[in-house]
Amino acid sequence: MLGAITGDIVGSPYEGRRFRTKSLDFSLFGPRTRFTDDTVMTVAVADAILRKVDYAASYSEWGRTFPDAGYGYLFKRWLTSPDPKPYNSFGNGSAMRVSPVAYAFNSLDEVLTEAERTALPTHNHPEGIRGAKAVAACVFLARSHRSKGEIKDFVERTFGYDLSRTTDEIRPTYSFDSTCQGSVPEAIIAFLDSHDFESAIRLAISLGGDADTQACIAGAIAEAFYGGVPEPILKTALSFLHPSLLAVVRRFCKIYPCPTEVPEE
Repeated sequence: MLGAITGDIVGSPYEGRRFRTKSLDFSLFGPRTRFTDDTVMTVAVADAILRKVDYAASYSEWGRTFPDAGYGYLFKRWLTSPDPKPYNSFGNGSAMRVSPVAYAFNSLDEVLTEAERTALPTHNHPEGIRGAKAVAACVFLARSHRSKGEIKDFVERTFGYDLSRTTDEIRPTYSFDSTCQGSVPEAIIAFLDSHDFESAIRLAISLGGDADTQACIAGAIAEAFYGGVPEPILKTALSFLHPSLLAVVRRFCKIYPCPTEVPEE
């Protein structure tokens, strides 16, 4: 989960055509760095698990607490609806928020079932569900000490994503794509091509797509695989969090086996 939040925060300045980068050489933190909807909704999933409340209720509560975090148009409309219903989304919002599930449940079957539950309040399209389940599976398998080859084979076999490409092959022609099917495989490939946590988020951002979300997804998997987020990067990333978000992160990581130790206050 901390890898997802860190990836979101690092990727935040590079989202959109105006600010995108196709380079691996960029500042991790700068004047436009912030947390976005990816972080808010990841915390919403963690908080729903902690409080044992409905995911939709948690999304609504946290979304309304941070209404300017950068939500898509349809999710904004969902937030302000008096009776919100799933809107058949296949956007990558379902995939970016799901990582806490991989720590709160102890078998792959449970993780996949719960990942679908996190998607359904908004992203009930089959592609939205597939994206959430694929990312949750990657994080769970990574924290279960599976190899990159095993993770790749499982995702390709189970979800049908093409993970045979490399980031160097994807980067030249890739552009912004916020769908699950057009961004989740690429984020997973960024992890597969990485050699440590920082390289995973740098590779994801360097694709020049939905930078914060792809770094969020790659970071979530990389944290689990590499055994945590490097402390200097984590400390700086957490300095951008609102105290209420950080409080949930601290509670979650005290109860569930997060690989990253949260620095003391």
